[in-house]
Amino acid sequence: MASSQVLAQDAVAQRIKELEERLRAMQSGMQTMQNELESLKIQSSQVTGKVEKIQQNPQNQQTPQPTEKVGKVSQTASSAETNQEDQKKSNMVFFRGGFAHSSQHRDGMVFHSDVVSAGAQDRPDKNGWYFGAGFDWNLTKNAWDLAPRTNVLAELMFEYKEFSSHVQGNALANMPTQLIGGAINPHSVTVSQLSIYASPKIKFLEGNRFRPWIIPAGFGMHIISPPGESASFFIPGVVFAGGAEYRVWKDFYAGVDARYHITGGKKDGINVDGLTAGGYLGIGF
Repeated sequence: MASSQVLAQDAVAQRIKELEERLRAMQSGMQTMQNELESLKIQSSQVTGKVEKIQQNPQNQQTPQPTEKVGKVSQTASSAETNQEDQKKSNMVFFRGGFAHSSQHRDGMVFHSDVVSAGAQDRPDKNGWYFGAGFDWNLTKNAWDLAPRTNVLAELMFEYKEFSSHVQGNALANMPTQLIGGAINPHSVTVSQLSIYASPKIKFLEGNRFRPWIIPAGFGMHIISPPGESASFFIPGVVFAGGAEYRVWKDFYAGVDARYHITGGKKDGINVDGLTAGGYLGIGF
């Protein structure tokens, strides 16, 4: 009996020992599994981080592109609108008026004349007034890359001058004419001149409210009334000018100018050289 109990106890102890070893083996396996699981979690977290970075990088690179493109398109459109607006406003229509002076007294067929020396030999004053209008058409904003902020424009202008409206006429402007024995009864003669100009104009300080300008040389055609002693009406010449203007409000300008007109001496006994000085009002378009 005692021997049987000892054997039974040994068997139980052996069984317990085997169970303990199996339990330790299971715990060791579970620990290994836990370690592998933690390792998998870390690797998964790293992979997830890399995927997020990969996903974020294209967004960061691609998302601004439409914005940048829209910005560039907006800037281009804005620049185009500005250039178009500037181009529109570089042109001008203007209206001038002021003082006119002739270098010499005018002789004419129906007033002071060496051809018809009978009757009142009156002469007009050398001083008078003028009124005119014209257009400035912009050709370039930087003088064809020769001078920044310098416009070159084509100016087309007409100008009416009047030196007198009460000059006493000679025998041809007498009622009845003294050529048939009439008494002195002269008509009043208006001495005037119409000038048409085509000139290059150089305007400085593009973008400023105040802008000086010059006309180095332009062409002028003068039409006189009454005609000269040889019935001449048309006298060509050259004009030189300088002035400045100020943008008062929006596209409205005020300016002053002075112009000198040369015709190369007398033509058929008439000299219309002289100058004008005055102001003008302009509207940009």
